[in-house]
Amino acid sequence: MSDEDTRAYKVVVNHEEQYSIWLADREPPNGWREVGKQGSKQECLDHIKEVWTDMRPLSLRKQMEQS
Repeated sequence: MSDEDTRAYKVVVNHEEQYSIWLADREPPNGWREVGKQGSKQECLDHIKEVWTDMRPLSLRKQMEQS
């Protein structure tokens, strides 16, 4: 088992509503914000799987709605 498996992660999202995980002890990269979910890597990935049901970027979804 690697050290990484015991680290805490947080879920982050960007302006296009695309999700990712980030180490909990680090600030999110520019353009990303925390969504409030923190836990193990697997817990964060499970959360993303539950909430990120449409993989299209927000700008594309809006464009398709206008068509």
